Amino acid sequence: MLQTVVTLVLILFSTVLNTSAQVLLKFGADQSPINPYVIGGLFTYGVSSIVYIGLLGRLNLSLVYPIIIGITTIATVTAGLLIFKEKISFTSWMGVGLVLAGIFTMFLGRSAQS
Repeated sequence: MLQTVVTLVLILFSTVLNTSAQVLLKFGADQSPINPYVIGGLFTYGVSSIVYIGLLGRLNLSLVYPIIIGITTIATVTAGLLIFKEKISFTSWMGVGLVLAGIFTMFLGRSAQS
C-alpha cells in the first residue's frame, strides 16, 4: 500500500514539475533566450527527469510514460486557461476528456494484471 502511495505521489510530482516547466518557459518566451524564466523552466525539467527515472524503476515504461504525458497535457491546458487566459475550444476539451478516459483505461488494465 505504501509503495502505491509513493508511486502516485511521484507521478503527481512529476506532472507538477512538467507543467511548471511549461509555464516558466511560456513566461520567458517573449524575452531574450537566456532569462530567469527559461533557466528556471530548464532546471525544473531537469528535476522532473530525475523523478521520472525513479518512476521508471517502479513501473513499466509502457504505463508510466503515457500516464505522465496525459496528466501533464491536462494540467498544461488548465494552466494555459487559468494563468495565461487562453481560450480553449470545445473540441480541445473533448480531447482532454479522451486523454482522461485513456489514463483511466490504462489504470484499469494495470489493476487487471495485478
